[in-house]
Amino acid sequence: MCFLKRPGASAGWIWWRMLRQVIHRGLQSFFYKLGLFVSRHPVFFLTVPAVLTIIFGFSLLNRFQPDTDLERLVAPSHSLAKIERSLASSLFSLDQSKSQLYSDLHTPGRYGRVILLSKPGGNILHQADVILQIHRAVLEMKDGRSSFIGHQLGGVMEVPNSKDQRVKSARAIQITYYLQTYGSVTQDLIGEKWESEFCKLMHKMQLDHHDLQLYSLASFSLWKDFHQTSLLARGKILVSLMLILLTATLSSSMKDCLRSKPFLGLLGVLTICISSVTAAGIFFITDGKYNSTLLGIPFFAMGHGTKGVFELLSGWRRTRENLPFKDRVADAYSDVMVSYTMTSSLYFIAFGMGASPFTNIEAVKVFCQNMCVSILLNYFYIFSFFGSCLVFAGQLEQNRYHSIFCCKIPSAEYLDRKPVWFQTMMNDGHQHTSHHETNPYQHHFIQHFLREHYNEWITNIYVKPFVVILYLIYASFSFMGCLQINDGANIINLLASESPSVSYALIQQKYFSNYSPVIGFYIYEPLEYWNGTVQEDLKTLSQGFNTVSWIEQYYQYLRAGNISATNKSDFISILQSSFLKKPEFQHFKNDIIFSKAGDENNIIASRLYLVARTSENTQREAVELLERLRPLSLIQSIKFIVFNPTFVFMDHYGLSVTMPVLISGFGILLVLILTFFLVIHPLGNFWLILSVTSIELGVLGLMTLWNVDMDCISILCLIYTLNFAIDHCAPLLYTFVLATEHTRTQCIKNSLQEHGTAILQNVSSFLIGLVPLLFVPSNLTFTLFKCLLLAGSCTLLHCFVILPVFLTFFPPSKKHHKKKKRAKRKEREEIECIEIQENPDHVTAV
Repeated sequence: MCFLKRPGASAGWIWWRMLRQVIHRGLQSFFYKLGLFVSRHPVFFLTVPAVLTIIFGFSLLNRFQPDTDLERLVAPSHSLAKIERSLASSLFSLDQSKSQLYSDLHTPGRYGRVILLSKPGGNILHQADVILQIHRAVLEMKDGRSSFIGHQLGGVMEVPNSKDQRVKSARAIQITYYLQTYGSVTQDLIGEKWESEFCKLMHKMQLDHHDLQLYSLASFSLWKDFHQTSLLARGKILVSLMLILLTATLSSSMKDCLRSKPFLGLLGVLTICISSVTAAGIFFITDGKYNSTLLGIPFFAMGHGTKGVFELLSGWRRTRENLPFKDRVADAYSDVMVSYTMTSSLYFIAFGMGASPFTNIEAVKVFCQNMCVSILLNYFYIFSFFGSCLVFAGQLEQNRYHSIFCCKIPSAEYLDRKPVWFQTMMNDGHQHTSHHETNPYQHHFIQHFLREHYNEWITNIYVKPFVVILYLIYASFSFMGCLQINDGANIINLLASESPSVSYALIQQKYFSNYSPVIGFYIYEPLEYWNGTVQEDLKTLSQGFNTVSWIEQYYQYLRAGNISATNKSDFISILQSSFLKKPEFQHFKNDIIFSKAGDENNIIASRLYLVARTSENTQREAVELLERLRPLSLIQSIKFIVFNPTFVFMDHYGLSVTMPVLISGFGILLVLILTFFLVIHPLGNFWLILSVTSIELGVLGLMTLWNVDMDCISILCLIYTLNFAIDHCAPLLYTFVLATEHTRTQCIKNSLQEHGTAILQNVSSFLIGLVPLLFVPSNLTFTLFKCLLLAGSCTLLHCFVILPVFLTFFPPSKKHHKKKKRAKRKEREEIECIEIQENPDHVTAV
């Protein structure tokens, strides 16, 4: 092996290049031997994966169990709101909170909730008899436990010029029935049955009262509607699989009955299917629980797995036909598996980071764990199971058997005597070949289209300006979308779109969004409430809020009675003996915790209620309130916490934005590290990083413009987009960088001809397989469809439009290859001249 030193190249650069070449050729040699080993033992590598699939497939059926804890899945695992909830519950337990604000300060437990909506232009207050009838029907549901009630008016119109804000009319009323289960499993089961009967009762009442619209909700409704997505998507996923099978089969076919490989395309998709079944079995054996976010795994695994299948088919087409089929399989492994190993490693590392303890969202962590297992099994099944199928197909081709009917192909003389239809079915391409065509696989319709039509068109000098303008438009929209990213902590994004929970949430958002959720303001240490300074601090903290406070009512009570309570003993004595004895103030007993030390009473903790005026975007403004109040708890002299059950999910906002950015950054860095020793030219790494960044930002920006929020599904799709882009751009870029043609244009043509077929086959199969998701009535599948469609489309745009044009403008230069070839040609001419001068007689004789 000889390495020529380029002018200006340092010794260190030459050694690095030599090291990369040694590693690259060592890997190629390893996979060549692996291909030979698989081709010599195809039955073993076909049987072992099949047996594993059968074993783990039965475990999948026996151990399937859904995850019913939706909060654990989509709320951050380590959030401050959960700590605040524990502290609030320890101070004020649920059995002491039988007020109408109970549900706004604790996790409600078991409950039934209904919104009664009058017809347009109607007044719900005029239908009090119907409301009471429904209310009595609910209370008559005997279950042996007490319930307490909270209610709220929505769509309120006040009397004009009214000083005391009297209500003129209201469009809707919300009534909530809370059940006490006392933490008992038996009581919880009874409560679950009560909720089910409650929903059935509301449906019956809707049929009996056509002048009202009833929207019911129970504590189990969110989980039920979240799991409903999986039930709705089962049939559509089977349709998607059929479409992918059909696309892979047709795209692997040729008119040449000898070299056509339709069954290999079919078996390649089935290889990914059985590997996914095995991965699911392993997941459930390890006590995994199913949730609807895992619906994306079959599509993620298929997008990566079929890329390896189609690359192996393309590698087989590039081998020489005169070699034995075992050597051809080994050559295909040597050509393809280095790149596929690198991309599979990046998949594993990126999703492994998502499965690490640093991930704070359980649904993302579970998905990434399952995806890691799927990637490993995909890789194993492709080089074993699909490799064995390739061996058998190669043996049939070498022995001249029909690729579909598996019968011996007749000779050309025999075919000439048969009808045209028979010649068409048994045609092995002998009439199309000539001594000029050394590769009969060039007649594959995709390869023929790229070579004869598309490559010439995309590299045309008149097309390039339009491609540059197209990319500028693409970049502008992507950048505009990235500036408008929406946080997606709204749980509705994960539910079936036509479910009762979504209908209830939309009506609630429309008619009950004038005020924020009730925020519990908990003072968890003794405080001098009688001190004027403390009173001013409390007023400052509650400024801008509507407050429901025992302190405020107590101060008004003292002022109204002209009572002085400027010291501790008077303040607490009057509070206990007089204020809390009044019927209208007795409910405030639940908001104060007293302690007695000897003869002295102390207030060790208390709580207030804060409500803010909001617009329709209640969640966004609630997050702003949370971000405003929490820092004050650290700097104020009054030690307090604020809590509402929705805060548990709102902590998800910040994480949902930072998570994909961090994973993308780490993934790109790993691309640079892992490929530095595998690629002979470092500009391949540079172009790959630029391409992947452009695709990732494009998907992020465009999905924002398409009204996709940043929730756990879109996060996972962004992680997948990073790897999907690497999967398809890396082989194309590295082939271009290492090409030795005279011009960049010729190099990109050769790169597209070599890898364009596999890229087009895989992306088209991937995108066609997404179409059935459109017909699943679920917000989760809509998000999945939009994100994956953008990922596939942006990758296809870069591979076939943007990169082929931009690579003809920018480095790497191909001039040194031209100089090398000229130097070799000149050297040959000099050698011929020397030979002629030494043998003039021989020249004369010639």
